[in-house]
Amino acid sequence: MIFLGACGARIYKGIVFKQNVTGYLKRAADANTIDLAQTELQRAIQYLEANQLTTGYTSILYRTPDEDIDFWYRNLKASEEELTTLQSTSALEKTNVLMKLRETLLDTGEKTRVTVPEGLAVYPNNGLWAILMTLALLGGVGAFINWAYQYEKAKK
Repeated sequence: MIFLGACGARIYKGIVFKQNVTGYLKRAADANTIDLAQTELQRAIQYLEANQLTTGYTSILYRTPDEDIDFWYRNLKASEEELTTLQSTSALEKTNVLMKLRETLLDTGEKTRVTVPEGLAVYPNNGLWAILMTLALLGGVGAFINWAYQYEKAKK
């Protein structure tokens, strides 16, 4: 039960984060107008600020650049500022800024995904979540082994 509860809670945190951040960032990247992109980007930024997800690292043991929340957040704010200053510019310049925004917000590779520091959905409790998920996994494996043992014992 602990295993299922921990996994369920982690999945829930990921869904809430997608609803309030990555979903809006994806929509901002897909936006066809400056106003639409700005609105979607501001929604994500407001959630980040309200939940104090603007500084720190999501890593537990060591820090790597891809886990730097401060850089990522400042990059979002810079994109928002750039969108704000584009009200009376040419259509070509607006298109270029929208393309730049898309490149900033999305990582393209085998699969296109929103650029977000890994583990931000459970930040600042990443260490606690790592321990909880490890214990839950070990408990789940232990429960399965116990069930298999009891099953074989009952067959004899």
